[in-house]
Amino acid sequence: MKGLVVAGVLVSASLLLGTPVSATTAETYRQQGLSYREQERYPEAIAAFEQAVALEPANLSGKVLLGWTQHKAKQNAAAAKTLLQALQLNPFNVQTLNALGIVYLVEGRLTAAIAAHAWAATLQPTNEIPSYNLSLAFERVRQYNFAIATAKTAARLEPTNPHPFVALAIAHWGNGENAQAQQAYRQALSVDPRYSDAAFLNYLDEAGFSQDQIERSKLVLQTVH
Repeated sequence: MKGLVVAGVLVSASLLLGTPVSATTAETYRQQGLSYREQERYPEAIAAFEQAVALEPANLSGKVLLGWTQHKAKQNAAAAKTLLQALQLNPFNVQTLNALGIVYLVEGRLTAAIAAHAWAATLQPTNEIPSYNLSLAFERVRQYNFAIATAKTAARLEPTNPHPFVALAIAHWGNGENAQAQQAYRQALSVDPRYSDAAFLNYLDEAGFSQDQIERSKLVLQTVH
């Protein structure tokens, strides 16, 4: 008896028979979940990751994979719950904090997003992700000086990514510093000329920008010559 497919997920014979399941079985589910996620088959990926978590509830990676996949499937409430469980396993894990902070940012829970990303940035100052997301969160709560400082940090850490430069541009714009905003946006254009197309900016929602922030980005673009 090799196994049975339930809801698109392979359930091993050892599990069906009630015999002990090895750690490699949980790893098999994690790899299966990654394969499904690459195909954007999120329900199947979530089911596989849930099997892995059930088999190894203390495995941090398994919980983070599940939480992030729930986020990709736009199940942010479930993602936050899963990632908080992961954080309880290890409150010093930067990957968990980054994922949880992004979920909070997308949900508009800005104070929680700032707290998660600030802790991640403290633990790993060379990681550009928390600095970038801190800039977006600070801009939304109109703390423009903090938004500018964290965007500059993110741009320094990842100069080939246009997103921190766009974040810097809207932070300067909110602070009434139009010339600096235009300069920052030109830096984004030097990295990726596609950002000269206002329609292309709609994809910034996949980079954590809110709809209001996308509209502000378009305003800055209109002033860049």
